[in-house]
Amino acid sequence: MLMAHPAILRNLIEEYDTLRILDAGSSGAAVRQRMDDITYTLCVSTGTRDIDTALIAARHQLPGARPEDDSVLTA
Repeated sequence: MLMAHPAILRNLIEEYDTLRILDAGSSGAAVRQRMDDITYTLCVSTGTRDIDTALIAARHQLPGARPEDDSVLTA
C-alpha cells in the first residue's frame, strides 16, 4: 500500500479537527462536503473504512507518533 506523505496527513488531521471543533455537521453544505472529502481522503490514505480508525492510523504514520495520540477520538 502506498503511504501518504506525513505533511499531507498532518494537514488533513488538522483540518478535520478544526472542522469538527467548529461543528461542521450544523454548518453549510460546503463545509459538510469538505468534511466528507477529508474523511474519505484520510480513509483511503490509511487503508481504513471509518474516520476513528483512519485518524489513529494517520497519527501512527507521523514522525514522533506517541501512543497517547490515540486517546483523542472523534465524537
